[in-house]
Amino acid sequence: MEMTYDVKIWAIRAYVGTRKSTYRVRWLVAGEEWGETFDASLLAESFRSDLVSAQRKGQAFVVATGLPVTMNRAAKEVSWFQFACKYVDMKWPRAAAKSRVGIADSLATITPMMLATERGAPDAALLRKALTGWAFNKKRREDPQPPEIENALKWVARNTRQLSYLKDESALRLALEQLSLKLDGTQAAAKTVNRKRAVFYNLLDYAVECEALDANRLGLVKWTAPKAATAIDKRVVINPDQAIKLLDAVQAQHVEGQPRRSSGPALKAYFAVLYYAGLRPEEAAMLRKEDLQLPEKGWGELLLSETAPIVGSAWTDSGKRRDRRQLKQRAKGQIRPVPSSPPLTRILHEHLARFGTAADGRLFRSLTGGDLSESTVGRVWDNARKAALSEQEYASVLGRRPYDLRHACVSTQLAAGVQSAQVAEWAGHSVAVLHREYAQVIAGLESSARERIEQALGVEPDDG
Repeated sequence: MEMTYDVKIWAIRAYVGTRKSTYRVRWLVAGEEWGETFDASLLAESFRSDLVSAQRKGQAFVVATGLPVTMNRAAKEVSWFQFACKYVDMKWPRAAAKSRVGIADSLATITPMMLATERGAPDAALLRKALTGWAFNKKRREDPQPPEIENALKWVARNTRQLSYLKDESALRLALEQLSLKLDGTQAAAKTVNRKRAVFYNLLDYAVECEALDANRLGLVKWTAPKAATAIDKRVVINPDQAIKLLDAVQAQHVEGQPRRSSGPALKAYFAVLYYAGLRPEEAAMLRKEDLQLPEKGWGELLLSETAPIVGSAWTDSGKRRDRRQLKQRAKGQIRPVPSSPPLTRILHEHLARFGTAADGRLFRSLTGGDLSESTVGRVWDNARKAALSEQEYASVLGRRPYDLRHACVSTQLAAGVQSAQVAEWAGHSVAVLHREYAQVIAGLESSARERIEQALGVEPDDG
């Protein structure tokens, strides 16, 4: 293997395009030019820094590969930081905005245990802000950065371990322990831990695909994740009488001196579709007049085709806070029909007659016609709970979140004897998920189920 010390490293050359910019690192080894191109300036700077560091340490460069001896021995190796950015870029185009946030959060949680040193490290909060806000956000990575963010990212690019560190099962165990903790060092919720572990596992699979690791050994680590409470808390479920009181309390709200500028009355139908039809809040936000198939009174139908969870403009392709996309776990354009009970049909007609729709047909919007904000929904609902519930009920978990109205809807349908498969179809998830999340509700229906079986078999009460 021929080696040389005849090395010259040039400055990074940037190619700025209308759609994409690239950054090329160029260097000479024994008179032959070599180069590597990166999609991010930070990654290019990290690679060039490794070359310069090797040259300054007096390392020989391999003529056949153009790399220093140490880098040549790990030609396929990359640093954790470099590969994490590559993974983000791979997932970004097809990932929902909410998934993008989850990926960034998971990678930022693991990164501290992948640091090679703590010397000169930025503050932990600053480092996390830099990682989630810029490095692990493809959309913002090349945006102008505050000096402290830029310095933090340059430091982490120089001081993360090689990805090959994760070949060791003891290192994988440390990573699992890291992602199971919150920022304050306490145990994270089981659902959060499982989500982050899934991202980590997928990254390791991608590393194997890229030949950066020879195998994904995470499944070999004997590590017990915290138990997840999958069943809903029955205490959050409101009854029909409470639902009516709460909806009336929403409608009764007004801004002092400006009754027409109140958000409350215009949101009664919003909360009603959550309670009577079991819509998710992000589905209700995108409900349009054209989605309604309503008779003058009686049973109608809602045809759902779009959802728009609130994520933040930094994570959406549109630059808006809501990420408009197809229904959860459904193909683009696929419709989910949901029945509209007589009370809901009446409320929707009243809403259309009084408030009409936004320019694009949406039933629910801000006072200025824009997207419905989460803060407005939360404020109106909290005021309704204060007005409609007793002091003890308000302090409890009863209907604390608007999402609990969806739980109440599903619970009511199950209690009414609707088959699980039908309830799951209306709710937009699988029967398995229904049975897992509403296990306690279903268990509470066993006595009535036995009575119906006895009636079907013609068993007299005394025969038992």
